[in-house]
Amino acid sequence: MPTAEELKDEERRLRQLQLVVGLTMSTISQTNLSLEEASRMVAATRQLALQLFPGKELAFDLIYQPRFRRLLAERFRLH
Repeated sequence: MPTAEELKDEERRLRQLQLVVGLTMSTISQTNLSLEEASRMVAATRQLALQLFPGKELAFDLIYQPRFRRLLAERFRLH
């Protein structure tokens, strides 16, 4: 059973990840980045997620990666 401190730390890391994901999505959708630059931002966000939550690649790929794929497809007309 996790301690209150461990739960608080996990909540802090989750808020940080959610903030970075939101900022990354906003930046990609609202600026004049190239597809390559946007893809690098997504990769950097994934790296941060794995630093905050080691071993959770599958969780990122299931939760956030589809959102980024949709955004990139819409933004760069990759349909």
